[in-house]
Amino acid sequence: MAKLAFLGLGVMGFPMAGHLMAKGHEVTVYNRSPAKAEAWVTKHGGTSAATPKAAAEGKDVVLACVGNDDDLRSVCIGPDGAFAGMASGTLFVDHTTVSAAVTRELAHAAAGMGIGFVDAPVSGGQAGAENGVLSVMCGGSEADYARAEPVIAAYSRICRRIGESGAGQLAKMCNQIAIAGLVQGLSEALHFAEKAGLDGEAVVEVISQGAAGSWQMANRHKTMLAGHFEHGFAVDWMRKDLGICLSTADEVKASLPVTALVDQFYKDVQKMGGGRWDTSSLFARLRKLG
Repeated sequence: MAKLAFLGLGVMGFPMAGHLMAKGHEVTVYNRSPAKAEAWVTKHGGTSAATPKAAAEGKDVVLACVGNDDDLRSVCIGPDGAFAGMASGTLFVDHTTVSAAVTRELAHAAAGMGIGFVDAPVSGGQAGAENGVLSVMCGGSEADYARAEPVIAAYSRICRRIGESGAGQLAKMCNQIAIAGLVQGLSEALHFAEKAGLDGEAVVEVISQGAAGSWQMANRHKTMLAGHFEHGFAVDWMRKDLGICLSTADEVKASLPVTALVDQFYKDVQKMGGGRWDTSSLFARLRKLG
């Protein structure tokens, strides 16, 4: 069992940190809003700290799951950042979905202090975090990954090293690119079924057992048909992720025409007031269009 710190207690981090505690690790948490950290301690035990530095002091591994590039920098560097409290030979594991550029920047800074760094973005959503069955894609040295993997096992169904620093983030971009196309395709299929006068539930029951089946179809078609989108992974966060994908595509000279189009469809959903709706709300956009 290890001495751990977990930074960021949002819809993903809160249950992930809870799984670490349940596995017998010694866990100290930090959250930008202290009330969330206090609520976590009340539910799971452990302790909370007022700053990332204080949370990281004396820990073997520090994990983070925050919002974006700037949020990650803020918990890592500076006088109150986690790096300032970490000793040489310790390990930082980042579960945030961020750019590969900031990952490499922070991994380089950590290396200069003798701190290992693994980028380990996750897929599986809030339900995956709560049930401890996330898919985790990692970048970093083989040695650092070997130290991180037994800790990550507390909330993962699969965890794999993809390559060197930044490779985990690049793999997460592949994940989001695939999801964008899948959700739009599912939305169009359900929209077509409605317009054609078909029973959407009956259609999905049949086609989900064939080549069209997907996680999105199995887990989102019921709420889509019901017009319920107040759950899941928010459109605002998806647009953040797709922005990273599209920017990186320019850098590596990849062509992402469908991703770029779906990103604009999500922009339409934001204009409808659905920034906090689940990504499956692409269906709501089609319903509005008629």
